[in-house]
Amino acid sequence: MEKILRQEKLREWVDTLDDCEVYAPAFADSVWNFARVEAGTDIDLSHTNTIGSVKAFTFPQREVFFRFEKSDGVPVLTPTLPDPKPTVVFGVRPCDGRGMPRNDTAFGLSRHPASRDTSPSLDVEKEFEDPYYWARRNKLTLVGLACNQPHSPNCFCQSVGGSPHSEEGLDILMTDLGDRFHVKGVTAKGVEAMERGRDAFDAVCDADQTEVEKVHERSHSYPQRPIGDLDAISDALRESFDSPLWADMAQHCIGCGICTFLCPTCHCFDINDEVISPTTGEGERVRTWDNCQFPDFTMHTSGHNPRGDLGSRLRQRVNHKFLYFVENHKTQQCTGCGRCITECPVGIDIVAVLERVGQS
Repeated sequence: MEKILRQEKLREWVDTLDDCEVYAPAFADSVWNFARVEAGTDIDLSHTNTIGSVKAFTFPQREVFFRFEKSDGVPVLTPTLPDPKPTVVFGVRPCDGRGMPRNDTAFGLSRHPASRDTSPSLDVEKEFEDPYYWARRNKLTLVGLACNQPHSPNCFCQSVGGSPHSEEGLDILMTDLGDRFHVKGVTAKGVEAMERGRDAFDAVCDADQTEVEKVHERSHSYPQRPIGDLDAISDALRESFDSPLWADMAQHCIGCGICTFLCPTCHCFDINDEVISPTTGEGERVRTWDNCQFPDFTMHTSGHNPRGDLGSRLRQRVNHKFLYFVENHKTQQCTGCGRCITECPVGIDIVAVLERVGQS
């Protein structure tokens, strides 16, 4: 399904989604980030990429798994499985869209051995869906916005198999044509959202289609950060596991975690029991984002830490993106958004890291 939406009709379309929570980029505190669209307010889609990614809509930074307390000395658990309203997010850049299928893989398929002796009904590879993630994911519609040109000197989506107008992971892709948008429904959810606002749309004519093709073609002509052959990068990472390069490249790292917290595909988490009342035993089991750059990320109960130094932690982050995820799922985990480069306070550059490893 393809339609034309005049700029002034965007608000009319949004108003038809009145039973949904609608989010769009908003500029505040010197950055663009996703914010709730309140009734009667306009949406500004002139944004660069947002500081935060859309992963927080399905994998929030903090969420409660269940609450617990004691009743007459007996533990009582109260589940807190989310039941969100349908959510529509406008202005999602293609690099963030490509992150969603990678997160779907992480939270939707767990490979683990199952003993046929004790559980003959189980397959050796058994699917497992994280119910907290999917309760949100199934009600999320992503309205993407193609990049007519790079929004950062650190963009490299094309170097990792993406595109400034990639539809991967998106339900709708919009392309800015100046006074109007070309709007394409990619999934059934996307088409449904467009059908609700059908009166706001116009038909696509041949001239519109030609202009869309020109805009998409032109978007590929802008220079991006190159990283070379992806297969060769995986081989170089495998061979450099014990290289002293990692310690050298990580010596400025302060372990702040910005690189992974802003990443659209990093999905590591920690689970803790937080006691609210020691008297009643009331508390919550909470999942929070964790970070492979934190010193205690792999700390064992014995006190041993297999990644006790900065170099091994940088190696883990890069290898997970460009080697381990490739080996497990046949694709790079990195989508080339460049946030980790732009926002790193000490200038650690994952593209430069890959280049050094490739040259070693």
